[in-house]
Amino acid sequence: MLENVVGNTWRAHEFLAYASAQGKNRAAWDRIFRAYYGETRSVFTVEALVDLAPDLGLDPVETRQVLNDGRFRQQVQDEAHQARRLGATGAPFLVIDGRYAVPGAQGTDTLLRALWQAWDEAHPPIAPIPVADAEGVCGPDGCAVPAAHPART
Repeated sequence: MLENVVGNTWRAHEFLAYASAQGKNRAAWDRIFRAYYGETRSVFTVEALVDLAPDLGLDPVETRQVLNDGRFRQQVQDEAHQARRLGATGAPFLVIDGRYAVPGAQGTDTLLRALWQAWDEAHPPIAPIPVADAEGVCGPDGCAVPAAHPART
C-alpha cells in the first residue's frame, strides 16, 4: 500500500456507475478493489480504468467513450450530494433505501439493525384478520403475524 498511487476517485465512480448499468456492479467493485489494493494499480485515470474493462466483459472502446463524454458524471454527482445530505464525510459510507446512512466501518450487528429498520419502515406489519374456518392456521383472535423477524435479537 505504501507504494500505491493516490488520486481523485471521480472517474472510478463513473466507471463503477457505467459497469453497474451494464449489470456488472459487484464484479466492477471487486475488480477496482483488487486492482488498487491487491495489485497497487492506479484506478484514477481513463487509461487505468479502460485497462480493467475487458476483465468485466466491457468493451474498452465504449468504456473510454463513456468516461470521456462524462455520461455518468451527473449520476455520480447526485449520489455524492445525497450522501453528503445524509451526513457522509468520508468512506466507507453505506446508504440503505435512500434514507438511512451508516458511516464508517461498522460491525454486522449495526448493519443488520439498520437493514431491519429500513425493512420495517417500508413493510409495516399487517393487522391480524379473524378467520373462523382456518383450523391450525388462525385462532379465535385472528391470524398471527410475527412482530419481529426470528433472527433479530
